[in-house]
Amino acid sequence: MNEIGAISGVSGSSPETQITVSNIGALSPADTAQPVAEGFDAMLAEAIGTLDEKVAEADRMVAQFAVDENTPIHQVTIALEEARMAVELATQVRERLTEGYRQLMNMQL
Repeated sequence: MNEIGAISGVSGSSPETQITVSNIGALSPADTAQPVAEGFDAMLAEAIGTLDEKVAEADRMVAQFAVDENTPIHQVTIALEEARMAVELATQVRERLTEGYRQLMNMQL
């Protein structure tokens, strides 16, 4: 039992970079450097950016359909539905976060 297994985080670690007692001296600092995990704020910013892209794409397709008769209606409908669902998801996430914040603020210490 001379080996200590690495704890894999959210980003995971490959078997080549796992640190054990037997190979700790053989690893360089570059081998042990873990990528910095994104924070919750970065994840939310990325999701909002994706939401904005979906809404912009749906708007673009509607404008293209209004001008050009060659744009298939099913593609416009799919883009609009994806944008609607993305907005609905963002609204639900916002409501859940707000409710969680309110519950934390109402807790008695």
